[in-house]
Amino acid sequence: MATYRYNPVLLVLIVIGLAAALIVNWQRHGVEQANSRVEMVMDYEDIVELSQTEGVPLDVLMRQFKEAGVTTLAVYETTLEKLAKSGRLTALSGAQLADAQRAGYAVDSVLGGSNINTEALYVLGDGPVFEETWSDLIRRLGPERVILKDATPRRKVLEVLANPEKVMKWNLGLPTHELKAASGYGFNVIARPTNYTKVRPEDVEAVFARLQGIPNVTGIMFVGEEVLGYPDLLALTAQRMKEQGLTLAMIEHPLQLGFVRQEGLLPLATLLNYQAARVYVIPKDEQPKLKVLEAAHRWVVTDQERNIRINLLRKYDKAEPGQTVIETNLAYVAAVKQGLVAKGFTIGPAGTFAPYFPAAWLLALVVIGATAAGVLFLTLVYPFAPRYQYILLAFIAAVLVVPLLKGGGTLTRQAAALASAILMPVLAMTWQLDRWRRRPPTLPASLGRIIGDGAASLTLTVLLALTGGFYVGALLGDVRFLLEMEIYRGVKLTFVAPLVLITVVYLTRYDLFGGSEVRGLRDLWRQVTLLLNCPVKIKTLLVFGIAAVVLWVFVGRSGHTAGVPVPAIEIKLRTFLEQVMYARPREKEFMIGHPAFFLAVMALYHNWPRVLHYVLVVAATIAQGSLVETFAHLRTPVFMSLVRGLDGLAVGIVFGVLAVAGIYLLRCLLSALARRPVAK
Repeated sequence: MATYRYNPVLLVLIVIGLAAALIVNWQRHGVEQANSRVEMVMDYEDIVELSQTEGVPLDVLMRQFKEAGVTTLAVYETTLEKLAKSGRLTALSGAQLADAQRAGYAVDSVLGGSNINTEALYVLGDGPVFEETWSDLIRRLGPERVILKDATPRRKVLEVLANPEKVMKWNLGLPTHELKAASGYGFNVIARPTNYTKVRPEDVEAVFARLQGIPNVTGIMFVGEEVLGYPDLLALTAQRMKEQGLTLAMIEHPLQLGFVRQEGLLPLATLLNYQAARVYVIPKDEQPKLKVLEAAHRWVVTDQERNIRINLLRKYDKAEPGQTVIETNLAYVAAVKQGLVAKGFTIGPAGTFAPYFPAAWLLALVVIGATAAGVLFLTLVYPFAPRYQYILLAFIAAVLVVPLLKGGGTLTRQAAALASAILMPVLAMTWQLDRWRRRPPTLPASLGRIIGDGAASLTLTVLLALTGGFYVGALLGDVRFLLEMEIYRGVKLTFVAPLVLITVVYLTRYDLFGGSEVRGLRDLWRQVTLLLNCPVKIKTLLVFGIAAVVLWVFVGRSGHTAGVPVPAIEIKLRTFLEQVMYARPREKEFMIGHPAFFLAVMALYHNWPRVLHYVLVVAATIAQGSLVETFAHLRTPVFMSLVRGLDGLAVGIVFGVLAVAGIYLLRCLLSALARRPVAK
């Protein structure tokens, strides 16, 4: 039997890396704990619309939503269409005026005797709203295309030389009257401006000039595909936001990975020294399918697990049974607030992360530990002399550490995190395989003995695999990753690679075909050759087909893709676990991997076929890989990732015991049936 030596120097380096990782994760935990304030936002227009459609005075409705939990109103840029519908000014196309003239109306007097341009748009009004509209039309079209045709003490007339239908829908700046109204009702305000085409400094200044006199403006959530000032004036935008103490609101992508595409968003966040908060909004086509309590529960889970600090709540357009539309929306807001407060959140202006970056020397120790883990794995597959191990270690560590010590190294850290996520679960399972080989289980094996050995061995393996999680959480634990401006790369590889590597390890230690003594790496190729030369039967193809489907589901369900749908019964199970546990464990762990670990122990005790034992070991590795990959979701607090893994272990032990007991009971039943005499 081939023996493998665990180099103590490499083990010490891994432990030192773990100590450094624990320090970084503790610091990160403090940063995450300090950011627990959630801003509850609704669109100003939504509440106004509810007031108009339901016939409730606006001031009454505003007070009710404030009492229910809304802290902030989002105010969008206005348009000529909105202003005309609200009666704040009049906007008519030249064609409409020509029609009126032909009908006998005195249109000439309206235009001060000027001829009508049927291809132009005419804007009539006076006062602050008209003046703001006029100034923004000039900024977007130029003074030569916005002409004052007539002016009296009570009315002014503008001729706008542009396509009337399109101009009516253009964004024309933040409406001061709405900003003041929202603030006047006692709410904070989030402004939602758009960028200008060929934006100029005076355009940026105009936006912030309108915000300057408005109290309680807490942040900006940009609309459109660009942030204000992109591409050349981001520094000016950042400067003005800093001066007014505004938080940058970054809207999470519907697939929950990254943000809705807005050019300049991430550079602006950097210029703001990460004074930014993540925003979530339930998609318009999805919210109507959710009951109020289901939607409220989603908000609580979202804020807990994804560092969302601005909840942009859309209104419900249909009432719940036995309620009015307004009662439904008030109950919705109140349920979200109550759920968040119950989980320890406070309600108010959005919290932001401190601009945390771990010390370079701590990260260097973690990277060296990850490198040592990689070298150790190689020695456990193909042993080679210690001096060559140290040379390899020194070379790889130097390549990875030098960029870190120079103040950069983001790619280095991502590479080391990927290596840690792949290698640590495999090393944990490799240690378990070698432990089984050194001390093979002995018969007779009682059910209690199998369960006890399985629970103890699984717990040790999980604790070893957690090293990889702590490595990942530390290496990618700065504020950029917490905000998801940078992400962990290699999610699919993280799920697949450990299964391949544990297969290599297994074939260097056990003979799948039975009988022969395995002597290391060269016997791996012998077994692969035998496997490739096996005759293919229809049932073999069916087995491989089933395995391919399982692999497709396994990989397709990883990450944040919409490739493989989640069954309704699984969604209900997830919701139940979210309600009864601090952090919902992953199904891959407690329903697949951990029970497979128990069955792998049982397979050794009862000398089941080696191929079956191999399949169970691979399935058990799935859980260890999933456990570590949990920490790769950097937007999730590191403490929650840890508790999720431990919850998975606890529930997995229960499922493992049930799996072993079920097999044991089935064996007893079959044995009893076999001993029954045949009826004559």
